[in-house]
Amino acid sequence: MVPESDPLSIPPTERLYLTDAYTRTLSTTVVGVDDGRVALAATVFYPTGGGQPHDTGTLTWAGGQVAVTEVRSVGPVVWHSVDGNPPGVGEAVEVSIDWDRRHGLMRTHTALHVLCGIIWNEWGKAVTGGNMNPPDENGVGSARMDFEFDPLPDDFAGRVEALVAAEVAGDRAIEVSTLPRDTALEDADLIRTKVNLIPEAVTEIRVVDITGLDKQADGGTHVSTTGEVGRVEVVKTESKGKGNKRVRIAVHPPA
Repeated sequence: MVPESDPLSIPPTERLYLTDAYTRTLSTTVVGVDDGRVALAATVFYPTGGGQPHDTGTLTWAGGQVAVTEVRSVGPVVWHSVDGNPPGVGEAVEVSIDWDRRHGLMRTHTALHVLCGIIWNEWGKAVTGGNMNPPDENGVGSARMDFEFDPLPDDFAGRVEALVAAEVAGDRAIEVSTLPRDTALEDADLIRTKVNLIPEAVTEIRVVDITGLDKQADGGTHVSTTGEVGRVEVVKTESKGKGNKRVRIAVHPPA
């Protein structure tokens, strides 16, 4: 058994979701087990972070199968909490994520970036925080974002819904790339999204670019075009203090 408390003995996890969010399955090897949690040589499971919840799914090996119930990063290692007896170190495992949950979170995450781009381009207001939830039984995701508004413009909700619908219909391409830190710090769009607050130890910045609309440093999963997002509904707006307004959205599956 390899303990979590000895991170130097466990190699960094190869995180395949960073380069291809559509990969659903993987054959890999267990490199660590600790108190019902499993570390893998590589994973397609997204660990909770950046406002995006973790994936769920299964690990299957010659001796059995367990459900993955929670996924967390501990430094460079991704730990998968499992419901049941885990596979042993060195075991070959088949990894599979709950695709409906993942895809719903991808659509919701992209919807939030569309919202950020629209509000910046239309009103010049920056985002101050956000969070999202997994889709419900009908595939509807929910999320919230906070913006530097005081007050909100008239007919804000209707205007935002119309602008988001136009971006979804426009089916903009979404590109994911990695930039050297110095290059990222010279990009005015990335400075707007506070890339300069990323710790200096991070030398490469992952960038999600909704071409022509929004560019952000981001470690989450996204769909490949805005047309995959579905219908976005503004369900509520709230005041969270002077100069800070919260926008809650629902993200309905594409028709």
